[in-house]
Amino acid sequence: MTGPRGLFVAFEGGDGVGKTTQQALLAEHLRARGRDVVVTREPGDSRIGPQVRAIVLDGGDLDSRAEALLFAADRADHVAHVIRPALERGAVVLVDRYVDSSIAYQGEGRGLGREQIDAISRFATQGLLPDLTVVLDLDEAARAERVRRQGYVDRIEREPDHLHERVRRAFLDLAAAAPERYLVVDAARPAAEIAADIVVAVEKMVRT
Repeated sequence: MTGPRGLFVAFEGGDGVGKTTQQALLAEHLRARGRDVVVTREPGDSRIGPQVRAIVLDGGDLDSRAEALLFAADRADHVAHVIRPALERGAVVLVDRYVDSSIAYQGEGRGLGREQIDAISRFATQGLLPDLTVVLDLDEAARAERVRRQGYVDRIEREPDHLHERVRRAFLDLAAAAPERYLVVDAARPAAEIAADIVVAVEKMVRT
Protein backbone atom coordinates (compact mmCIF):
# COMPACT_ATOMS: atom_id res chain seq x y z
CA MET A 1 0.00 0.00 0.00
CA THR A 2 1.15 3.54 -0.67
CA GLY A 3 0.42 6.78 1.09
CA PRO A 4 -2.70 8.81 0.25
CA ARG A 5 -1.14 10.43 -2.84
CA GLY A 6 1.97 8.38 -3.52
CA LEU A 7 2.41 6.03 -6.45
CA PHE A 8 4.88 3.16 -6.66
CA VAL A 9 6.03 1.86 -10.06
CA ALA A 10 8.61 -0.88 -10.56
CA PHE A 11 10.46 -1.72 -13.77
CA GLU A 12 11.38 -5.37 -14.24
CA GLY A 13 13.00 -7.60 -16.84
CA GLY A 14 16.41 -8.96 -17.75
CA ASP A 15 19.51 -6.85 -18.19
CA GLY A 16 19.54 -4.97 -21.48
CA VAL A 17 15.78 -4.74 -22.00
CA GLY A 18 15.61 -0.97 -21.43
CA LYS A 19 14.41 -0.59 -17.83
CA THR A 20 16.66 2.37 -17.05
CA THR A 21 15.69 4.15 -20.27
CA GLN A 22 11.98 3.75 -19.63
CA GLN A 23 12.34 4.75 -15.99
CA ALA A 24 14.05 7.97 -17.07
CA LEU A 25 11.46 8.74 -19.75
CA LEU A 26 8.59 8.27 -17.32
CA ALA A 27 10.30 10.43 -14.71
CA GLU A 28 10.76 13.19 -17.29
CA HIS A 29 7.07 12.99 -18.26
CA LEU A 30 5.83 13.14 -14.68
CA ARG A 31 8.16 15.92 -13.59
CA ALA A 32 7.03 18.02 -16.55
CA ARG A 33 3.56 17.76 -15.05
CA GLY A 34 4.69 18.92 -11.65
CA ARG A 35 4.94 15.59 -9.86
CA ASP A 36 7.50 14.87 -7.16
CA VAL A 37 9.40 11.88 -8.59
CA VAL A 38 11.99 9.67 -6.92
CA VAL A 39 14.12 7.57 -9.28
CA THR A 40 15.94 4.71 -7.59
CA ARG A 41 17.33 1.23 -8.19
CA GLU A 42 18.12 -2.07 -6.53
CA PRO A 43 20.69 -2.90 -5.49
CA GLY A 44 22.53 0.35 -5.07
CA ASP A 45 20.46 3.19 -3.67
CA SER A 46 19.99 2.11 -0.07
CA ARG A 47 22.59 3.04 2.54
CA ILE A 48 24.14 -0.42 2.20
CA GLY A 49 23.42 -0.68 -1.52
CA PRO A 50 26.86 0.11 -2.94
CA GLN A 51 28.47 -2.60 -0.82
CA VAL A 52 25.77 -5.13 -1.67
CA ARG A 53 26.03 -4.29 -5.36
CA ALA A 54 29.79 -4.78 -5.30
CA ILE A 55 29.42 -8.22 -3.72
CA VAL A 56 26.51 -9.67 -5.70
CA LEU A 57 27.24 -8.20 -9.12
CA ASP A 58 30.97 -7.59 -9.25
CA GLY A 59 32.35 -10.17 -6.83
CA GLY A 60 33.41 -13.78 -7.25
CA ASP A 61 31.64 -16.97 -6.26
CA LEU A 62 28.76 -16.52 -3.84
CA ASP A 63 26.40 -19.04 -2.30
CA SER A 64 22.91 -18.67 -3.78
CA ARG A 65 21.26 -18.29 -0.36
CA ALA A 66 23.76 -15.64 0.65
CA GLU A 67 23.00 -13.82 -2.61
CA ALA A 68 19.26 -13.91 -1.92
CA LEU A 69 19.68 -12.66 1.64
CA LEU A 70 21.99 -9.83 0.58
CA PHE A 71 19.38 -8.64 -1.92
CA ALA A 72 16.72 -8.86 0.81
CA ALA A 73 18.85 -6.87 3.26
CA ASP A 74 19.41 -4.16 0.67
CA ARG A 75 15.69 -4.08 -0.09
CA ALA A 76 14.70 -3.78 3.58
CA ASP A 77 16.93 -0.74 4.01
CA HIS A 78 15.84 0.70 0.67
CA VAL A 79 12.15 0.48 1.58
CA ALA A 80 12.66 1.84 5.09
CA HIS A 81 14.81 4.83 4.17
CA VAL A 82 14.02 5.69 0.54
CA ILE A 83 10.81 4.20 -0.86
CA ARG A 84 8.35 4.35 2.02
CA PRO A 85 9.25 7.91 3.15
CA ALA A 86 8.85 9.14 -0.44
CA LEU A 87 5.45 7.47 -0.80
CA GLU A 88 4.30 8.89 2.52
CA ARG A 89 5.01 12.43 1.33
CA GLY A 90 3.04 11.76 -1.86
CA ALA A 91 5.87 11.25 -4.34
CA VAL A 92 5.88 8.94 -7.34
CA VAL A 93 8.59 6.33 -6.77
CA LEU A 94 10.10 4.67 -9.84
CA VAL A 95 12.34 1.72 -8.98
CA ASP A 96 14.60 -0.22 -11.34
CA ARG A 97 14.18 -3.79 -9.97
CA TYR A 98 12.25 -4.82 -6.88
CA VAL A 99 10.81 -8.01 -5.37
CA ASP A 100 10.06 -9.69 -8.70
CA SER A 101 13.75 -9.65 -9.63
CA SER A 102 14.58 -11.70 -6.55
CA ILE A 103 11.75 -14.14 -7.23
CA ALA A 104 12.83 -14.49 -10.87
CA TYR A 105 16.61 -14.62 -10.44
CA GLN A 106 17.09 -16.31 -7.08
CA GLY A 107 13.79 -18.15 -6.75
CA GLU A 108 13.58 -19.49 -10.29
CA GLY A 109 16.98 -18.89 -11.87
CA ARG A 110 18.97 -20.15 -8.88
CA GLY A 111 16.38 -22.79 -8.03
CA LEU A 112 15.77 -21.61 -4.47
CA GLY A 113 12.00 -21.65 -4.93
CA ARG A 114 9.67 -18.79 -5.76
CA GLU A 115 7.66 -19.21 -2.55
CA GLN A 116 10.72 -19.02 -0.29
CA ILE A 117 12.08 -15.91 -1.97
CA ASP A 118 8.65 -14.30 -1.96
CA ALA A 119 8.41 -14.90 1.79
CA ILE A 120 11.85 -13.40 2.42
CA SER A 121 11.00 -10.40 0.26
CA ARG A 122 7.68 -9.77 1.99
CA PHE A 123 9.46 -9.83 5.33
CA ALA A 124 12.08 -7.38 4.05
CA THR A 125 9.51 -4.96 2.62
CA GLN A 126 6.80 -5.43 5.27
CA GLY A 127 4.52 -6.38 2.40
CA LEU A 128 5.00 -3.23 0.32
CA LEU A 129 4.17 -3.98 -3.32
CA PRO A 130 4.22 -1.66 -6.35
CA ASP A 131 0.96 -0.19 -7.59
CA LEU A 132 2.20 -1.03 -11.09
CA THR A 133 5.00 -3.28 -12.29
CA VAL A 134 6.19 -2.77 -15.86
CA VAL A 135 7.77 -5.91 -17.30
CA LEU A 136 9.93 -5.24 -20.35
CA ASP A 137 9.98 -8.54 -22.21
CA LEU A 138 12.54 -9.45 -24.84
CA ASP A 139 13.52 -12.66 -26.58
CA GLU A 140 16.59 -14.11 -24.85
CA ALA A 141 18.81 -14.09 -27.94
CA ALA A 142 18.03 -10.42 -28.61
CA ARG A 143 18.50 -9.50 -24.95
CA ALA A 144 21.88 -11.24 -24.75
CA GLU A 145 23.04 -9.49 -27.92
CA ARG A 146 22.11 -6.10 -26.45
CA VAL A 147 24.14 -6.87 -23.33
CA ARG A 148 27.15 -7.92 -25.41
CA ARG A 149 26.97 -4.66 -27.37
CA GLN A 150 26.93 -2.67 -24.12
CA GLY A 151 30.26 -4.21 -23.20
CA TYR A 152 29.77 -4.67 -19.42
CA VAL A 153 28.90 -8.17 -18.24
CA ASP A 154 28.38 -8.60 -14.49
CA ARG A 155 28.55 -11.76 -12.40
CA ILE A 156 24.89 -12.69 -12.89
CA GLU A 157 24.93 -11.91 -16.60
CA ARG A 158 27.74 -14.43 -17.03
CA GLU A 159 25.34 -17.23 -16.12
CA PRO A 160 24.27 -19.56 -18.99
CA ASP A 161 21.44 -18.67 -21.35
CA HIS A 162 19.06 -21.26 -19.93
CA LEU A 163 19.11 -19.47 -16.55
CA HIS A 164 18.13 -16.20 -18.21
CA GLU A 165 15.33 -17.92 -20.10
CA ARG A 166 13.96 -19.26 -16.79
CA VAL A 167 14.17 -15.75 -15.40
CA ARG A 168 12.25 -14.35 -18.35
CA ARG A 169 9.53 -16.97 -17.92
CA ALA A 170 9.27 -16.21 -14.21
CA PHE A 171 8.63 -12.50 -14.89
CA LEU A 172 5.88 -13.41 -17.36
CA ASP A 173 4.34 -15.88 -14.92
CA LEU A 174 4.24 -13.28 -12.17
CA ALA A 175 2.53 -10.82 -14.50
CA ALA A 176 -0.02 -13.39 -15.64
CA ALA A 177 -0.91 -14.21 -12.04
CA ALA A 178 -1.86 -10.60 -11.20
CA PRO A 179 -2.65 -8.78 -14.45
CA GLU A 180 -4.31 -5.87 -12.63
CA ARG A 181 -0.91 -4.85 -11.21
CA TYR A 182 1.26 -5.46 -14.29
CA LEU A 183 1.95 -4.03 -17.71
CA VAL A 184 3.93 -6.34 -20.00
CA VAL A 185 5.49 -4.57 -22.98
CA ASP A 186 7.44 -5.83 -25.97
CA ALA A 187 10.93 -4.44 -25.38
CA ALA A 188 11.87 -4.96 -29.02
CA ARG A 189 9.69 -1.98 -30.01
CA PRO A 190 11.05 1.59 -30.30
CA ALA A 191 11.66 3.23 -26.93
CA ALA A 192 9.24 6.08 -27.65
CA GLU A 193 6.39 3.66 -28.38
CA ILE A 194 7.04 1.73 -25.19
CA ALA A 195 7.19 4.96 -23.19
CA ALA A 196 3.83 6.06 -24.57
CA ASP A 197 2.18 2.83 -23.43
CA ILE A 198 3.68 3.18 -19.97
CA VAL A 199 2.49 6.78 -19.68
CA VAL A 200 -1.06 5.72 -20.51
CA ALA A 201 -1.02 3.06 -17.80
CA VAL A 202 0.48 5.36 -15.19
CA GLU A 203 -1.80 8.32 -15.97
CA LYS A 204 -4.82 6.08 -15.39
CA MET A 205 -3.51 5.34 -11.92
CA VAL A 206 -2.71 8.98 -11.18
CA ARG A 207 -6.27 9.97 -12.03
CA THR A 208 -7.90 7.27 -9.88
